Amino acid sequence: MSAADALHGRWRALWSGDAVDGDAIYRDLVARYAEPHRAYHTLDHVADCLHWLDEVRPLLARPDEAEWAIWFHDAVYDPQRADNEERSAALAAEALTALAVDAAVGARVADLIRLTSHTTDALTADGAVVCDIDLAILGAPPQRFEQYDAAIRQEYAWVPEAIFRRERKRVLAGFLGRPRIYHTFVMSEKCERRARVNIAQLLLRYQGV
Repeated sequence: MSAADALHGRWRALWSGDAVDGDAIYRDLVARYAEPHRAYHTLDHVADCLHWLDEVRPLLARPDEAEWAIWFHDAVYDPQRADNEERSAALAAEALTALAVDAAVGARVADLIRLTSHTTDALTADGAVVCDIDLAILGAPPQRFEQYDAAIRQEYAWVPEAIFRRERKRVLAGFLGRPRIYHTFVMSEKCERRARVNIAQLLLRYQGV
């Protein structure tokens, strides 16, 4: 079975209804994650997040809702806008309504997606787990982290180098300045140390810019 087939099968397992064409929504998501301006925020990122979800599933009170959030959390991604999480949350709520998922579930999924803006470090419960999963790449092995950083640069190719580095330093230093990058003990144990080394080394490369 190919990776694409496995993802499609996972989608079908998550959504087991038959009132609407769930595959049409899946195809829309696949098309969104394949947009040409994306280099990191692709279906591969979703697949990585789903892998981490399986690793930490026992931490989740509502694992299916966390999985919906992962599928949709970067569905809308325009690096020239600051409201991608809000627009992705709205898209998820609309799609889940079309899939005849309970409205309360759709609202909670949308709230989880909004948290992936990572603008707060005071997270608990499933929101903490979803945000930790989204940031797992920071604690990746060095070569994978470098590939991630290069992909982010590609997505912001329209930004002059000096400005990109300044803003990238600001974002990453913000994570480094937190008492803990990861909110859950499990993800902190798995990723925290490596993430801090990765970020510190990248900031050194940006030194003086």
